[in-house]
Amino acid sequence: MKISQLIREYIGLKHSMEIDFRSPARILKSFCAKTGDIEITKVKPATVKAFLDGKGNVTSFWHIKFQVLSNFYHFLIVRNYVKYSPLPKTIPKRPQAMTPYIYTVEELRRLISATDKLKNPLSPLRADTFRTLILTLYGTGLRIGEALSLTLTDVSFKESLIVVRHTKFFKTRWVPIGPCLRAILQNYIQKRLKLPCPKGKDSGLFATRSGNALTYDYARKVFPMLRKDADIYREARYQPRIHDIRHTATTHRLLAWYRQGADVQSLLPKLSTYLGHVNISSTQRYLSMIPELAKEASYRFEEYALKEGGSHE
Repeated sequence: MKISQLIREYIGLKHSMEIDFRSPARILKSFCAKTGDIEITKVKPATVKAFLDGKGNVTSFWHIKFQVLSNFYHFLIVRNYVKYSPLPKTIPKRPQAMTPYIYTVEELRRLISATDKLKNPLSPLRADTFRTLILTLYGTGLRIGEALSLTLTDVSFKESLIVVRHTKFFKTRWVPIGPCLRAILQNYIQKRLKLPCPKGKDSGLFATRSGNALTYDYARKVFPMLRKDADIYREARYQPRIHDIRHTATTHRLLAWYRQGADVQSLLPKLSTYLGHVNISSTQRYLSMIPELAKEASYRFEEYALKEGGSHE
């Protein structure tokens, strides 16, 4: 059977199980484009390796592609479409995870100011769209994919909530918004409604001039321009990303709690739910992200230790 036919069958199976399979589906379609739509039994190990290696150094995406293909070939072998997997037996070491960049408040201000340069008569809302997107990411801590999946109906001004439906772990959650962000979104949506709404009320909140939802690829293309105009960079292979605004929002919230003298440990489970983490350990790793947090945590522990030490005298 042809690769494209088997990929459609495999994707259909995942959809029938109500699994969000968009990202793996894109990888499989890219794989088909690389190999050509040939008989599955004619796929050579060298072709698979070339697809996995891509161009340049091995990145974490190599391992993501490998896992997708590994699962796909398991599906094929179980159903006797192929007898063996052509995937390489030697797996390169996974690159060290990239350290998220934590923007300062001043850097965030410069990013927002930089959106003014996106003004264009042919795309009159582009500057407002990216300005509101940045403020929404910082004000809610949403993942960039979650923000770009929002529709016009996902913002409830009556309850001051955003409904996040397309989450990383397939669970809908409600994210409260403060009065400032609420006003910003209200102003933006009034302008957004002047653009086409191809899906009616289910049209994308953050959209292009055609009314179609802003894609991650487009956001990832524009953001480096804003970062450059804002003069934000670091001495590393990976430059600050738009997704790092989520990490920044979380870290700044933790830092504010420490400075307010709040019981951070008791608040972490609530923050974990707010962020859509599956467990609290995913949230706890933010505690070591910036020196300011480590310093505040150290002060808190020192106060606790002195208090406990005094109580035993």
